[in-house]
Amino acid sequence: MSKIRVYELAKELEISSKELIALLKDEFGIEVKNHMSVVEEEDAALIKELLGDSEGNKDAVKEDSMDTEGKVTKSIVDEYEEILEEEVVNLAKKKKKTRRELAQEQLEAEEAALANMKVEIGEFITVKEFADKLGKPVAEVIKALIFTGIMAGINQEIDFETAEKAAKRLEIDIVKSKDDASGISDEKEEDLLDVNLEKRPPIVTVMGHVDHGKTSLLDAIRKAKVTESEAGGITQHIGAYTITINGEKITFLDTPGHEAFTAMRARGAQVTDIVILVVAADDGIMPQTAEAINHCKAANVPMIVAINKIDVEGANIDKVKQELTEYGLVAEEWGGDTICVPVSAKQRMGIDDLLEMVLLTAEVEELKADSNRRAAGTVIESELDKGRGPVATLLVQKGTLNVGDSILVGSTYGRIRAMFDDKGKKIKSAGPSIPVEILGLSEVPQAGDKFHEVKDEKTARGMAEARKIKEKSLQQSTMRVSLEDLYSQVKEGKIKELPIIIKADVQGSIEALKGTLEKLSTDEIKVRVIHGGVGAVTETDISLAAASNAVVIGFNVRPDNNAQVLAEKEKVYVKTYRVIYHAVDDIKAAMIGMLAPEIKEVVQGRVEIRQTYKVSAIGTIAGCYVLNGKITRNSEIRLLRDGVIIHEGKLASLKRFKDDAKEVLAGFECGLSIEKFNEIKEGDIIEAYVMESIVRKEL
Repeated sequence: MSKIRVYELAKELEISSKELIALLKDEFGIEVKNHMSVVEEEDAALIKELLGDSEGNKDAVKEDSMDTEGKVTKSIVDEYEEILEEEVVNLAKKKKKTRRELAQEQLEAEEAALANMKVEIGEFITVKEFADKLGKPVAEVIKALIFTGIMAGINQEIDFETAEKAAKRLEIDIVKSKDDASGISDEKEEDLLDVNLEKRPPIVTVMGHVDHGKTSLLDAIRKAKVTESEAGGITQHIGAYTITINGEKITFLDTPGHEAFTAMRARGAQVTDIVILVVAADDGIMPQTAEAINHCKAANVPMIVAINKIDVEGANIDKVKQELTEYGLVAEEWGGDTICVPVSAKQRMGIDDLLEMVLLTAEVEELKADSNRRAAGTVIESELDKGRGPVATLLVQKGTLNVGDSILVGSTYGRIRAMFDDKGKKIKSAGPSIPVEILGLSEVPQAGDKFHEVKDEKTARGMAEARKIKEKSLQQSTMRVSLEDLYSQVKEGKIKELPIIIKADVQGSIEALKGTLEKLSTDEIKVRVIHGGVGAVTETDISLAAASNAVVIGFNVRPDNNAQVLAEKEKVYVKTYRVIYHAVDDIKAAMIGMLAPEIKEVVQGRVEIRQTYKVSAIGTIAGCYVLNGKITRNSEIRLLRDGVIIHEGKLASLKRFKDDAKEVLAGFECGLSIEKFNEIKEGDIIEAYVMESIVRKEL
């Protein structure tokens, strides 16, 4: 028996997929998962008949109403319907406005009642004014601020959050003043007032393995949909652009890939609604593809798989679908809910099908925003232009941004002097999901910074300066989850999930660790492995851990230099093991607050092997260069090859030229040999370390 997809049937009936899904459930008792589900042809015929009958009944009523005595004409009925429709639209607009006003009044009433019991202050206040409001000596207030990690003088401004912490220490309750002169609204409060919600374009990011055709696909979409009406093509001015298909808009972010995606998420910017995962039909799932899949799952963003290069020799679509199942992505043709679209970016095949699937996914996600509010959004990219000064590409996510608006962007600020769309044309305003390039900022912001429209430029400047102070103090006290404080954070209700990233020397170890660790989940805390990969712990792993507040577990592998630096900067917890059950036991013990005293490994230095010599009766001698730190004669060492541990042991000898050496420092050359091990190669790294016993603090 033939079948038809829900979205195809909805298109035929000229109703939305959502309406059809509801109709199937209410009228026929058929439950379908989503717009990609299939309906039997027999059921489809009944639905068409049902809707056809209801339309026929409407027509019959209309014909009867057209007056059996010939007094009422069709034109009068049509005119009446138009008037009625206009009244309904006006009433709806009025109703929407009233709902927002009612919500505003309710919030004001609640806050007024709260304010009667608490001290009111604005978004920003000087330390002296703050002390006066609290009725406390300035010295006492400064002391309270120091205890919260903020060094501030008598005339320095502090933000509400900092003031709240200091007031709490002084056992005084404060509340944000409603008549705050700052002109920036609390985001949660503003969201409560978003009652004029309207459909917005989906924001799409394209990801995938290098050389699988991400850029080619973006170019094919741009050429097919953006420049089809432009003679001689067009230059894309910013790292995002908007296309129109079937009267619907889609915004594409042209980011470098999953690393940029994750870095933005680490900064609290969730900008992507849908991800198109590009997989080459002749190559299948590669390491970067797997990473992209895990990063999308961690961000909980829906994926559409574009199987590219279907026109090349060796293309195998079914093989790609089979490999996707290993990552929990089952194609809808195989009974799953992952949309897979065969395309050829080079031949421009399947592009329209892919874009249609994007619109369908967006319809199911019900993407909406309120354009009648202060603008807010995210920085996509930025640069310092010699002629124009700081330039930033912003993605408006809420409200409408206008030329002349004052905005706060991260810890910088400005007043918008000029605004350009993705084609480089000057525009005056931009609504939700629209990317724009702006001029007028005081400094270059960072990608991922959030922006908010504020009352005026003076306010924006004060807030930016206060944020810089706050950021400096936050760098000192960033709280990340670690095994040492896991139990206390669970008890305090700070975390309910422990995300883990596993890196190992072989795939089998990842599967074994993942299965065992996830079984440790309890009612209080869920253990979830969000990413697993073969090879050294890299910067990408640390970025994902920072974005997901995860811990990194290494099995028979080590972090590379860049990963170590980034882990220290982002305060990401990284622990490496040689035995699987040691890792399992540590996490189990951490969950019940009974970790044993820690034997901490202190890395002394890293040494690169640059030449090897085989000497009879002695073995292999390595000519080395100390990259950082130092190596000592009694150091314990491990030999790393591409980040994977090849051997652990001790040095047999350490020399500077012909003399024995106790230690060799960074920047110097040395010769060494390893006890009972001769398989040393050029390019290997020797990591020298010592073990120190540290008694854990009580949890």
